[in-house]
Amino acid sequence: MAAPDQENLPHQRLHTLFYRSCLSLSRRTLNLAARTLRAHRKNTGSRWRRLDPAQQALLVLVHLHKGEVFTQVAAGFEVGTTTAWRYVREATVLLAEQAPTHEQGLRRARRMGWGYVIVDGTLIACDRA
Repeated sequence: MAAPDQENLPHQRLHTLFYRSCLSLSRRTLNLAARTLRAHRKNTGSRWRRLDPAQQALLVLVHLHKGEVFTQVAAGFEVGTTTAWRYVREATVLLAEQAPTHEQGLRRARRMGWGYVIVDGTLIACDRA
């Protein structure tokens, strides 16, 4: 026996709905990520990609800032789920390479005469302990 909602609407199919969203991030953040990706592609002689560096950067920022799952981000940018995962991994590795180490940060704080530093991070949902 079919579920009641399926009996009433047998002609309807599943549809994907897209929505626009606003990110509370600066254009400077987007440009930094896009420049980093563009330089990496040029240095490695990367082949054609589905998204240009700016769109890839936006996809990455949406995932990191909003916590959207890869299937949702992929659908929004019209790429495959695996491609979205690869794009995010590639960008986070490249951006992490630019970040100073803790030691470099502490040296800078000492040079600047700062009495303390605040280490900030982002918690990302995880299904494992």
